[in-house]
Amino acid sequence: MQFLLIISHDAHFVSSEALVADILAWIGRMQARGIRRHGAPLRPPSDAVTLRIRESQLQITPGPFSDSREQMCAYELLDCTSQEEALAAAAEHPMARVATIELRPVWAELARR
Repeated sequence: MQFLLIISHDAHFVSSEALVADILAWIGRMQARGIRRHGAPLRPPSDAVTLRIRESQLQITPGPFSDSREQMCAYELLDCTSQEEALAAAAEHPMARVATIELRPVWAELARR
């Protein structure tokens, strides 16, 4: 089962070299376990562009789709045997201590392989 970890933080978040080192170590552990498929940090919300098509009209808006206190900053795609395994892996992620991680299962029936 695949799970997307959606990692978000608020405007007060400050990264550090130690945190980056911890994240790289987590990535190494998840790759060694064979459950990490892909992941990456994202550019800031100010670099986002949101698009929608409504009534056949393309609407393009600068910025993220949501004006939320917390904004998505990174993602990880895991392939785990269960939600419990995915939750345990997410709980080990260093960003769980300083930000928020939403665990969302991939809808396998609708995903193309």
